[in-house]
Amino acid sequence: MKNWRGPSLPISKEIHAMKYRLDNESFDECIYRIAGALSDGRDHFRELSDILMDMRFLPAGRVQAAIGSPRVTTAYNCFVSGIIEDSMDSIMGRAAEAAETMRRGGGIGYDFSRLRPKGDRIKTLDSRASGPISFMAIFDAVCQTIASAGHRRGAQMGVLRVDHPDIEEFIRAKHNSDKLTGFNISVGITDHFMQCLEAGEKFPLKFDGKVYSYIDPRNLWDDIMRSTWDWAEPGVLFIDQINRMNNLRYCETIEATNPCGEQPLPPYGACLLGSFNMVKYVKNDNEGNRIFDRHQLIRDIYPVHRAMDNVIDRTIYPLNQQEREAKATRRMGIGVTGMANALEACGFRYGSPEYLQQQSYILADLNTNLYLSSSWTAEEKGSFPLFDKERYLESNFVQTLPDSVFRSIEEFGMRNSHLTSIAPTGTISLTADNVSSGIEPPYLLHYDRTIQTFDGPRVERVEDYAYRDFAIEGVTADKVDAKAHVDVLCSAQRFVDSAVSKTCNVGDDVEFDEFKDLYIQGWKGGAKGLTTFRASGKRFGILNAPKEDEPKAEACTFDPSTGIRTCEI
Repeated sequence: MKNWRGPSLPISKEIHAMKYRLDNESFDECIYRIAGALSDGRDHFRELSDILMDMRFLPAGRVQAAIGSPRVTTAYNCFVSGIIEDSMDSIMGRAAEAAETMRRGGGIGYDFSRLRPKGDRIKTLDSRASGPISFMAIFDAVCQTIASAGHRRGAQMGVLRVDHPDIEEFIRAKHNSDKLTGFNISVGITDHFMQCLEAGEKFPLKFDGKVYSYIDPRNLWDDIMRSTWDWAEPGVLFIDQINRMNNLRYCETIEATNPCGEQPLPPYGACLLGSFNMVKYVKNDNEGNRIFDRHQLIRDIYPVHRAMDNVIDRTIYPLNQQEREAKATRRMGIGVTGMANALEACGFRYGSPEYLQQQSYILADLNTNLYLSSSWTAEEKGSFPLFDKERYLESNFVQTLPDSVFRSIEEFGMRNSHLTSIAPTGTISLTADNVSSGIEPPYLLHYDRTIQTFDGPRVERVEDYAYRDFAIEGVTADKVDAKAHVDVLCSAQRFVDSAVSKTCNVGDDVEFDEFKDLYIQGWKGGAKGLTTFRASGKRFGILNAPKEDEPKAEACTFDPSTGIRTCEI
């Protein structure tokens, strides 16, 4: 494996310079800008600079573009809206806040479940309600307008609970190519619904304590599954599992996520993201065999954690409410990218039992040492303001941590409420010479990209990192068994306190009933959400990423020609 400082592929250099650097700023200057703004002293600066220069850690795009920059933008990628109450003042107020959030560079998620059903009588006006889906169009228009005014596409997540009376209309809302294009949409699935589904019992659709009807949950489930089978939406959020495993269950309720689903967040919650680049920890042992250098990863965690914690105090926030929430919890979502490339280079086939075991070892190391670092930092700088030691230690996820971490939290507290998350990382992985994104397998081993130059179009071959640098043909996404995709997701979720964003690719050989079972497998396996994609579905032609010279809100885009999933705003 060659050593490089910064991107080496032309496309990676181009995108890094375009998205993350200031005018005429070199890669080295960009790294020194970020490390200088986030370090706690000379030694920390040296450690952090080395890690970032080698691209062993990739801060999210917003962090790279905003920190230490004169740009008036936030280092946070995404947020969740304040509660949208059933009133025009609340709806328009949250829309105005969304505009300011997106103007500052953040994507945003919303729960629309508090809006009364379509056709409900409004006594004060003697009229009928138009329903939550109609009001989503207001937020979509805001997103389209902000996107058309700048260079970045908007990203939004719209959530509706499965027991809302308008759930069937919501499921069909994006069976088109031109409606709500600035939204990803997901159904908030409750345990009660899944239990009724398994038992074959009638399920109530209700609003504000009133039951509107009882339905057969199997029919509704089939509607959701058929929609995502054909249209890749809606996604599914297991909302009770999200709250059950929330470290702050004692003081907050989560109803929505950021646009790609890896950060379930409370009202005005913010997600701060970054990923360790797994391919940089692949080394040769004395016999020339490739191994994963877990010791180097563990050494890197502490300086990275301190830097990311400093982002919370050294960035701007679009809204005061977001700043208060971020500083009250100090949550972050540190994850991984290049996992498939790294482990396949070490001889583990993607999705195999051996692969799952090695992935678990790495994620356990990451999780354990991030929690230790946060606890040690709390001794020096103090715990997050909403920390309640007794109730925090009783939370379900914290109960899974090793005894050494548990004892450290008891003694020193916690600097951050949450620490881990696995994001899609489409763009930052491409800037790191096209490593496999997140915990996904490579979508293609290579593809051709046309670049427009002053001398005319030029076709450039873009190859998967492991295929090019390790000379291995890793398993591509379409060759992975659909159940293995879900196994990888559920295995990773055990070591992640927020959530895991992963696309489970489904081939033409998978029957519809088998497809539905993937979601049951995910729920029973502890997943907090699930997204699937079928290249033969009706969404294929819609999800290609828009051209760069035509900014347009496309929520989180999945480009079927490259496999790159982009969720940046």
